[in-house]
Amino acid sequence: MSSRLQHIKNWHELAQQAKWTVSALAQICRVSERTLRSHFLAKMGRSPKVWLAEQRQSEALALLDQGASIKEVAATLGYNQQTNFTRKFKRKWGICPSELNK
Repeated sequence: MSSRLQHIKNWHELAQQAKWTVSALAQICRVSERTLRSHFLAKMGRSPKVWLAEQRQSEALALLDQGASIKEVAATLGYNQQTNFTRKFKRKWGICPSELNK
């Protein structure tokens, strides 16, 4: 396992820089996707794809709680379609983002 990855503490910032994609995160970390996957499975108990999706949804929840509009959140988090964001948010949290955004 890459010792480079073991010293990283700012995973959330790197996830944002990578625009929530595994390939970009691997590039930023200067490792292969396979190495990144091995590290995540060993240290975080989930694949980088699953971890990134969880972080992205947690960020969405925080932004909505701060009063950002659904459209702003979807754009900020790199969703191509607001409907994709809404569907994934509801799948994760069990409610539509509009229920928080009142």
